[in-house]
Amino acid sequence: MTQMIVLPHVELCPNGAVIDAKPGDTICDTLLANGIEIEHACEKSCACTTCHVVLRKGFDSLQPAEEIEEDLLDKAWGLEPTSRLSCQAVVGEQELIVEIPKYTINMVKE
Repeated sequence: MTQMIVLPHVELCPNGAVIDAKPGDTICDTLLANGIEIEHACEKSCACTTCHVVLRKGFDSLQPAEEIEEDLLDKAWGLEPTSRLSCQAVVGEQELIVEIPKYTINMVKE
């Protein structure tokens, strides 16, 4: 198992969390399985940016984003160099520190 540290988020995870993540699962699925209800408006099909996260540690351990994810990330609120769509980012063997941005842009509704 890989340790995933989720930084505090006012609404979704006020106290933060430390999760044992299964390598091969996505960050989104791991968060949801552990009671952190990250938005995923497109049902994890890489068609929106609501599951956007910022990796504060472990970004380089993830497989590179595909072009469609990169294109969507350009539209995400609070984009940073270590941003990923959590529905596409697959947990590896290295510890991750994940920050869920304060806001999301729901591309499905808008």
